[in-house]
Amino acid sequence: MEPNASNSGINIHSHHHYLETISPMELHKVVLPPHRTTLQKFSTRLKETFFPDDPLRQFKGQSLGKKWILGAQYVFPILQWGPNYNLKLFKSDIVSGLTIASLAIPQGISYAKLANLPPIVGLYSSFVPPLVYAVLGSSRDLAVGPVSIASLIMGSMLRQEVSPTNDPLLFLQLAFSSTFFAGLFQASLGLLRLGFIIDFLSRATLIGFMAGAAIIVSLQQLKSLLGITHFTKEMGLIPVLTSVFHTTKEWSWQTILMGVSFLVFLLVARHIIGKLQEGLNPPSWNMLQFHGSYLGLVIKTGLVTGIISLTEGIAVGRTFAALKHYQVDGNKEMMAIGLMNIIGSSTSCYVTTGAFSRSAVNHNAGAKTAVSNIIMSVTVMVTLLFLMPLFQYTPNVVLGAIIVTAVIGLIDVPAAYIIWKIDKYDFMVLLFAFFGVIFISVQHGLAIAVGISIFKILMQVTRPKTVILGNIAGTDIYRNLHHYKEAIMVPEFVILSIEAPINFANTTYLKERILRWIEEYEEQKDSKKQSSIRFVIIDLSAVSAIDTTGISLFKDLKKVMENRGIELVLVNPLGEVIEKLQRADDAREMLKPDALFLTVAEAVASLSSTVKGQSSSYV
Repeated sequence: MEPNASNSGINIHSHHHYLETISPMELHKVVLPPHRTTLQKFSTRLKETFFPDDPLRQFKGQSLGKKWILGAQYVFPILQWGPNYNLKLFKSDIVSGLTIASLAIPQGISYAKLANLPPIVGLYSSFVPPLVYAVLGSSRDLAVGPVSIASLIMGSMLRQEVSPTNDPLLFLQLAFSSTFFAGLFQASLGLLRLGFIIDFLSRATLIGFMAGAAIIVSLQQLKSLLGITHFTKEMGLIPVLTSVFHTTKEWSWQTILMGVSFLVFLLVARHIIGKLQEGLNPPSWNMLQFHGSYLGLVIKTGLVTGIISLTEGIAVGRTFAALKHYQVDGNKEMMAIGLMNIIGSSTSCYVTTGAFSRSAVNHNAGAKTAVSNIIMSVTVMVTLLFLMPLFQYTPNVVLGAIIVTAVIGLIDVPAAYIIWKIDKYDFMVLLFAFFGVIFISVQHGLAIAVGISIFKILMQVTRPKTVILGNIAGTDIYRNLHHYKEAIMVPEFVILSIEAPINFANTTYLKERILRWIEEYEEQKDSKKQSSIRFVIIDLSAVSAIDTTGISLFKDLKKVMENRGIELVLVNPLGEVIEKLQRADDAREMLKPDALFLTVAEAVASLSSTVKGQSSSYV
């Protein structure tokens, strides 16, 4: 047992003195919860799992016509705020829409390049998806379009099997197909109410992942900034640096110097975007691939990019919603972003979501509704129709600089420091994500970090926290002996608290740990002249659920303790726990009155009175 000597060594005389200080208490009966059928319990569990926000509550007590209106507004949020839209809101939205369009156009071109796609695809992806989101999305501030992280992941995953330079058409087909599967996955999560899956991407994982990705993306731009022709296709730190320093003869010092000179237009003609196709998005549904040897690749790419972009979009939407004190429906956002990408994949767009930098600009520019996305989309449409020749001579070095400037803000050092300060394990997850992305690959780094996060959850499930309680003198309060130094052990009692659900994954550990508490107490008994254990009290106040294996745990413990002359006492089992204990306790041994109490204080007072009575009779 782990308590220090001052808490664990109590001799016989102090034992009798302690019993005398315990006053009789009024005992409260532990009662069963109101009876519910299995179907009712299953319905409640199902509702809390998949419908925690109770989306149907708004339909209660409404007429049929009103229900149809509310249903249409739920599916299409634009119908909710659209009828009240006015000129004042439009003035704010047009300013913010034009502002984010000025950012979206160069970013769209740059991020498409980051994904190894034709620059024009980035502009296509800033035209159709914002229109779809304006109709289906619930955020007023989210500005939709391509984002750096999703672009990086898609480009790196597809490039592992298909070269964008040797087979650009196939690469484009795979990108559109991956976007379709990303959208299908996202919409399915929303439709099936499975949004909790993306919660496995913890904040620590995302911060480490984005920081690592930002460094890799920035280093990849050395190809444009230095004018290198032969550059590695790998995304790891070592291959990129090796490629840079093994091609020093290719460095275009002209390109480097042009970054600070107007002469860039004249001297880097061979390092420009080139002619961009004019016109609106051509249909691309005929380019989607649902069979063949690359089907596994596009599904995997769609799954990864779908999760990442969905996580970023919802996180950004919730961030700005909190600033303006309104709610964003996570499941509606999943369906909106998913349908946006499904439609986008058929209109020459690749994966899009809500970007933090663009949404921040939208928010600061005074956006009031999703009309700002429509204004941005119309501006991009005008650009596609009439202004494309203006971008023909844009140097690649400029695009590289735009990308570096955008992604460098993803390195959040203050947030990493806070995580290190609060939780070292979370900081370790952050480091694994960071170094995994840098030294292995983007997707493997993310997978490692998620794996470690899941391992942490499994450890919490299989190794639940158990603490030994002591009494704070002069009170009826029992607290952790290691936490409260003024707490003392009660003679002849070992009082334990289990602070997690009990299930098949942790019953073996719990049995071993409880028996170890008893054995350690007995080992100290002889050396410190303590009284033998008569009662083991287990506080179940924090045990919210139990399964059949957990019920067997208490039966086994009771048998083991009876053989040692120890009584097992349970305190405050919650609704589900006491129901299952009662069903399993045919002989009424575990739930008899002197083995079941509402509080630890009542258990100690009642059992101590019994001990005192027995001692008096013996004397």
